[in-house]
Amino acid sequence: MLSVSVIIPAWNEEERIAECLTCATRQTVAAKEILVVNNNSTDNTEKIVRKFIAQNPNCNVKILEQSDRQGLIPTRDFGFAHATGDIFGRIDADCMMDPHWVEVVTASFAHDRAVMGLTGPVTYYDMPARMVSLVGDNQIRKRVYKADGGKVLLFGSNMALRAKAWNAIKGEVCEDLADEIHEDIDISLHLIANGLKTAYNPKMIVGMSARRMGDSKSDFLTYMRRFKNTFEAHPGHIRTTRPEYVFTSLYPIMHLWYPAYRQQLEKKRVNPAKQVWLKKQMKLARRKQLESCSSYSHGKKAKG
Repeated sequence: MLSVSVIIPAWNEEERIAECLTCATRQTVAAKEILVVNNNSTDNTEKIVRKFIAQNPNCNVKILEQSDRQGLIPTRDFGFAHATGDIFGRIDADCMMDPHWVEVVTASFAHDRAVMGLTGPVTYYDMPARMVSLVGDNQIRKRVYKADGGKVLLFGSNMALRAKAWNAIKGEVCEDLADEIHEDIDISLHLIANGLKTAYNPKMIVGMSARRMGDSKSDFLTYMRRFKNTFEAHPGHIRTTRPEYVFTSLYPIMHLWYPAYRQQLEKKRVNPAKQVWLKKQMKLARRKQLESCSSYSHGKKAKG
């Protein structure tokens, strides 16, 4: 079976990193390793990760320190350089992997050996109507997140690529010293330019925070301009769809909903990151417990 390294770049992520690691380790198929790459955090991120490792010594979580340069791209690259799996999974530190995530990723790459990059939809765990948001995001990713005649663009909060694909493009990807482009689309375009196939799987699901919707209008529009900046930095590629138009149209209502819903959650003392996959995690735990009991029972009979 193909092995998966999960890489999680982290800078000041004390609010969600423990829940992120909980979801990454509660999987139907275990990742080979989960690498948290700490990038000069000034909060308790490092302390929380080390505590998680101490409390879960068999969970294959490791913490790496990337202190040479500040930024997502050098931190991501550092994690990829230290990963040992056949597949590099990449999520953000506020993301919660569905319990089937590793299983879906390995099955997808095993099914189609031509696939070099893979992505899927997200649901927003700190917004109401999570299933509605998942259906909506699925439609956006399938229909709008495209380039060069329908080729799939990867989404950094929920993506994976073969180690050999990364090795083929790592010398070409943009450093983005000005911090003006989308690093995940940059990876996608370099994969496509090298004739490497990207694919979409609606079953590869991650829960993420809608915290971007809490940004000011000016900051949000600046972030949206990264789409245009990214394609201008890669003039050989063509796009006929504009994801930023869709997200900008959703911004006004979500900008109103997000803080209001957060207040409700805080008032009720609900941690939405813990709750997003809780039923599936409990079902998985019960299944593993039954398998363990069955194995123990068969072992006793064999001895007898």
